[in-house]
Amino acid sequence: MKHAIEVENLGKQYRIAEHKEGTLRGTLRNFSPIGRKKKKAFWALQDVRFHVKEGEVLGIIGPNGSGKSTLLKLLSKITVPTTGKIRIKGRVNTLLEVGTGFHPELTGHENIFLNGSILGMTRQEIRSKYDEIVSFAEVEKFLDTPVKHYSSGMYVRLAFSVAAHLNPDILIVDEVLSVGDADFRKKSLLKMERDIRQGRTVLFVSHQMETIERLCDRVMLLREGKIQHIGGAAEVTELYLESVYRQQTDAFSEPEFRKGSGQYRFRSLVLLDKNDQVTSIMNAGDQATFRVTIEGRGKDIDGANVHLLIKSNAEQVVLACVSRMQIDPHQQFNTNTVFECRFDRLPLNAGPYHVELVGYDNHGVADQVTGALDFKVQPGLYYSLGNLPMHTFHVLSDYRWKIR
Repeated sequence: MKHAIEVENLGKQYRIAEHKEGTLRGTLRNFSPIGRKKKKAFWALQDVRFHVKEGEVLGIIGPNGSGKSTLLKLLSKITVPTTGKIRIKGRVNTLLEVGTGFHPELTGHENIFLNGSILGMTRQEIRSKYDEIVSFAEVEKFLDTPVKHYSSGMYVRLAFSVAAHLNPDILIVDEVLSVGDADFRKKSLLKMERDIRQGRTVLFVSHQMETIERLCDRVMLLREGKIQHIGGAAEVTELYLESVYRQQTDAFSEPEFRKGSGQYRFRSLVLLDKNDQVTSIMNAGDQATFRVTIEGRGKDIDGANVHLLIKSNAEQVVLACVSRMQIDPHQQFNTNTVFECRFDRLPLNAGPYHVELVGYDNHGVADQVTGALDFKVQPGLYYSLGNLPMHTFHVLSDYRWKIR
C-alpha cells in the first residue's frame, strides 16, 4: 500500500526571549541592544520520522507540551520546519481550531461560504454541500442571524459542520470531537467513522483514549518533542496511561512534597471519567471522580478526614471537598482505604487546575501533598445552551433562570 504521508528527520526550533523584571526600567532594557539578552533555542519537535499509509488512521497522543499541535501545524503548512522533509500525497484539510475564519458580524449563511472558502472549498462545492452542512449543524432557524448572537454550542456546531463536510484525501483533526453537547459529539464521531470507512487518511489528536482506540489503526506517542513509541492503539494508549499514573504518583514519593505526622499517608490520587478511565482532561458538566488512596502504618487507621482542594493556576482554592461532611471521621479505617469524591456534573469552568490533598487524623495533620494532581477542564454542556462565563469565574453553579 502506498504512503499518503512520509516524514523524515522533522524538527521545529523556536527561539525564546528571557523576560526581565516587570518594571519600566526592565521594559526599556528589553528594547535596548545592550540590555537585551540572547534568545534561547527551544526544540518543539526533533528527529521525528514516521509514515502514514493511504486510508490509515493514525492517532497522536502525549502530554501537554509534547509537540502534538506543532506537528499538525507543520503537516498543515501553517508553519515551516527547521529540519527535515514532509511528503504528502493528496489534498489536505485540517480541523485544528473549530471556527477559525468565522466573522461575528456575518450571518450563519454568509459564514458557511466564507469559512468554506478559507478551508479550500470552491463556491460550487459549498453550494453542493450547503443543505448537508445546515442539516448537520441544526441551525436552520438562525441562518440569517449574525453569529455573534449564537450560543457557543450553536457556533461550534456550525463551524464543525462546515469543516467536516469537506472532501479531502487527508484529514488532520485536533480535539474537535470534544466540542458541543453529548448528542452532537456522538453525531460528530459517527460522521468521522463514516469518513474513515470511505478510505480517508486521518491524523487524529485527542486526549480521549476511548475515542483514540475506537478510531485509530495505529497510535504515535509523543513526549518532549520526540516519538516515544508507535504501535497498535490499545498497546500505546495503555503505555501512555501508565506513564500518566506514574507521573501523578511522583508527588507522593518525594519527601519535599509531604507534611504531617505520618499516622497515615496518601498513596495515590487519580481522576476518572464516566467510564472509570484515568484521565487528565474533563469537560465542564461531565461526570468526574477523584479517587484517593490512603495507607496506614501497617495497622488500621484511627480516624481520617480527607480535604481535596481544587486550585486555579493563581493558587486560589476554588473548590474544597471535605470527606467529614459525609463520612464519619472518628471511625476506624482499613490500613488501605480508598476515598472517592464524585461529581455527577463537574462544576468547573474551562481552564487548568491542580489538586492539593490534606489528611487529618484525631490529633491534627497526618499528611499533606501540595502537587497531587494537575488536570484541565474543557468547555462542555453545563448549561442548556452551551454558554459558559468568562474564565475568571472558575465555579459553575446549578441555578435556574426563567421568565414569569
